[in-house]
Amino acid sequence: MMQISNRQLFLNHVAQVSPKPMDLEIVKAQGIYLYDVTGKSYIDFISGISVSNVGHCHPNVVKAIQQQAETYMHLMVYGEYVQSPQIQLAKALTDLLPENLNSVFYTNSGTEATEGALKLSKRVTGRTEIICFTNAYHGSSHGSLSVMGNEEFKQAFRPLLPDVKILEYNSIEEVHKHISSKTACVIIEPVQSETGYTVASNAFLKAIREKCSEHGALFILDEIQNGFGRSGTFFAFEQTGIVPDILLLAKGMGGGLPIGCFISAQTLLNEFTHNPVLGNINTFGGNAVCCAASLACLQTIQSEALLKNIEHKSNLIRSLLVHPAIKNIKGKGLMLSLDFEDVDLNFKIIETCIKNGLIVDWFLFNAHSMRIAPPLVITEDEIKMACDIILRSISEVLN
Repeated sequence: MMQISNRQLFLNHVAQVSPKPMDLEIVKAQGIYLYDVTGKSYIDFISGISVSNVGHCHPNVVKAIQQQAETYMHLMVYGEYVQSPQIQLAKALTDLLPENLNSVFYTNSGTEATEGALKLSKRVTGRTEIICFTNAYHGSSHGSLSVMGNEEFKQAFRPLLPDVKILEYNSIEEVHKHISSKTACVIIEPVQSETGYTVASNAFLKAIREKCSEHGALFILDEIQNGFGRSGTFFAFEQTGIVPDILLLAKGMGGGLPIGCFISAQTLLNEFTHNPVLGNINTFGGNAVCCAASLACLQTIQSEALLKNIEHKSNLIRSLLVHPAIKNIKGKGLMLSLDFEDVDLNFKIIETCIKNGLIVDWFLFNAHSMRIAPPLVITEDEIKMACDIILRSISEVLN
């Protein structure tokens, strides 16, 4: 009897979300590299979509996982158990944050953090109106989909949450016009993750902060992709002069394991304790092994001073990627996009980059741009190697 290959089993039994999966069979990952079944290496220039900020299988993260796995893994996470990994991580996070962001609610993912924050906003304010922005991406579950700012990805799943307003991103005029005493919350990414890394202006974010404060609405900042150093500071909002009421984190938070959270004032999160009791719960949020990995990731960013060179590395990438086919480079820190003439050209270049040993990708709402988001641990020499592959791949496609 002929043995079925892993590739065929993958196609037969693992649910696919696109008609043409990348189909690489990866057997090992270390640092910035992935290795396939043939032994070929690939530079991961997207960090598994902004996840592997300290690289793959960082020794500190692996050690923390091993030690915690030998101690205990799953306990009831929303009950009366006092669990050291949860506590240590919550303390480390809140020590980095302003005084009003002093309580952590753990989730399994970014979209669950969004869902929890929306629920909290309704619970605290007693209002239903939610304001979001064009081309926003906050996750793929129903509540998160409701505040997605792209109709193409939403239309097949309606009806969604009612009373959602979508405003133009970076429009101060619309902020002044629409945030009112009816608004429960405003949710926004300081750097949009699926448009090709569009950066919110400080004036725009300050206008939102002022209007939310004026009307008693909660300001939710989604740093699911921006956080844990990717923007150049530990949290992107540190560069803006504003402080949110609720902060969302996930992706790079886990060092490679699944974890997310929303962080707010304890006085607000205490609303989940009554009317009804257990107002927001999940089974695995705050899992001990995931929290241990996250703490190791956080401490590694600090101990290896990874934030110190983010801007330099970003500027190096910008300076090296000069080619007539590259129309623009935008973004912040190590979240950059290369704009090409059209979608077809971009996809051909991405495909050629992968063939040449470099993992890059496109954006959900911007298919003519290439995503660049390498691990923060990447060296200057590795950046030069990756950029050389991009330039070589562009030439191969054009020639």
